[in-house]
Order: sequence, then structure tokens, then C-alpha cells
Amino acid sequence: MRSNSGDFAISVVMPAFNAEKTIAQAIQSVLDQTYTILELIVVNDASSDNTLQIAQQFAREDVRVHVITNETNLGVSGSRNRGIALSHGDWIAFLDSDDMWQPDKIEKQCVALSNDESSVLCFTGSSFIDERGIPYGYTLKVPEQICYQELLKQNLISCSSVLAKKNVLERYPMIRDPMIHEDYVTWLRILRTIPYATGVNEPLLIYRIGRHSKSGNKIRAAKMQWRTYATAGVGKMTAVRYFAVYACRNLWKYLRIHNSMNRAI
Repeated sequence: MRSNSGDFAISVVMPAFNAEKTIAQAIQSVLDQTYTILELIVVNDASSDNTLQIAQQFAREDVRVHVITNETNLGVSGSRNRGIALSHGDWIAFLDSDDMWQPDKIEKQCVALSNDESSVLCFTGSSFIDERGIPYGYTLKVPEQICYQELLKQNLISCSSVLAKKNVLERYPMIRDPMIHEDYVTWLRILRTIPYATGVNEPLLIYRIGRHSKSGNKIRAAKMQWRTYATAGVGKMTAVRYFAVYACRNLWKYLRIHNSMNRAI
């Protein structure tokens, strides 16, 4: 569970595709962590901009940063899976190349996992920014624990907030399918085998909402949610029941996020 020193050995996996505008902030937020027993694996997913060059510059300046490049575009799920396969840590953290962490994110998750040594999946709350980096006034709160049935109602496990046991993620790799929430399928499959995931109810993830992101297109996201249930093996009648809850909760979340931006303006 731990490294020989008693600390968590953590590998941070960052898929990156044409992320030259945001990747430097993302990488820096990893290197600024108060918890330092970590490596960062940047998986350049055949980018055509300066993503690779920016990541390589960080690698030259900090030995904890490793950069690998996919010869062809594997998508975010394939890049995450490849990063996991090449990692050295017992624990995996994910961070997308347009998101950021608060400096004490990993440290606080390690404390939570130390207090519950049976836990293999930990996640945090989130704050939100737009494409320009302007913050929304809304924060996503999360429970101290979430089980499979509760996760079916709403995916409160943001991928960029996750810290999970490597061997668990290897058993449940992310599926490459642009019409599902690939990370959500993985969390559902894991939670079918364990009682709960551990939440840290603080906005330790800074999540960037883009106009063309999955989260930014609500109709597409709803279609993806339905396909996600099917891919995760959720029965049709059960999926109908939970989809209704999902729709209400996510509409409420969407309205709160965008109302908070209007107030800020």
C-alpha cells in the first residue's frame, strides 16, 4: 500500500492533446504539491501544436516529469491506460491537461487514505473556471463516502480529482469510446466490487469548463450518460430510474454553475 518509507508512492498521469494553452499551468500545479513523493507522466497524444515542447521543457527542469508520445492519437482513455502501464507508483492520480490542483490536494487525500486503509479510490470536491481561467462562484461538494447506488444517480467522482490504487485501475481499464463517459464506467465497475469510495469534501480540483467539452454540451452529455449505463452493465429498468435522477441533478448543477458566473460578472 505504501512505499518502503511508509509514504504513498504516487504516479500522476496527464493525457495531453493540443493543450499548449493550458498544460503549463496543469503541470506546475502538480510540481507545486506539498506532497512530493510523486512522478508525473505526461502522455502527449500525437499533438500537432507545442504541447510536446512545453512538457519536455518541464522534464528538463524537474526529474519527476516524464514525457511519452503516442505515435497515433489514442484518445484520453487510451492515453490514461498507457500512462498507468508505464507508471512506477502504487497509486495513480489523474489530471487532465486543462485542469489544475490546489497545492495540498494530494497531501489531503493521503491523510484521508491513511485514516481508512481499506479504501482504494479517493476523490475530492471541485471549483470551476471558464476557458479564460475566470472562476465561477459554484463549488461541487462531495460526500465522505459514495457507494455504487449513489454514484448511479450522479457522477460525483471527477476524474482529475481521483487518487486510486494502481492494481485496481489495471483490473478496470478505461474503455475507448467517444460516446460514453469512460471514467464514469470505470468508477461504476470498481464500486460494484468495493463498498465505497472515499471523498474529501474540499474544492481541491480546479476544473476548466470549455464550450466544446463533454460537460459543456448538455444534450450530448445526456446521450453519453445513457450509453454509459449500458456499457457499465446497468439494466434498462434500473437505468431509466437512475437517469431521471441524473437529469434533475445535473440540470440543477448546470444552472448553479452558470448563475454563479452571471453574479460574478
